[in-house]
Amino acid sequence: MDVKNLCDYLGWLYYQYLLITGIYVLEPWEKSIFNTVLFTMVAMVVYTSYVFVPIHVRLALEFFSGLFRSHLSISAN
Repeated sequence: MDVKNLCDYLGWLYYQYLLITGIYVLEPWEKSIFNTVLFTMVAMVVYTSYVFVPIHVRLALEFFSGLFRSHLSISAN
């Protein structure tokens, strides 16, 4: 894929973003505010997922492995 096709594809993606969100009708300062709020929300979701999801996955694995171990010890008796 050459540079021109890549630029055209990125332009097409940006155009789709404008159409889907409906911000093509906004003024430039309104677009800036909308994009800033959207970027901030996405950044917070990514950060929160990065920080808290591994902890919850580890706790869930410990919980289910504890259940599995207790089930094995009950059936061994």
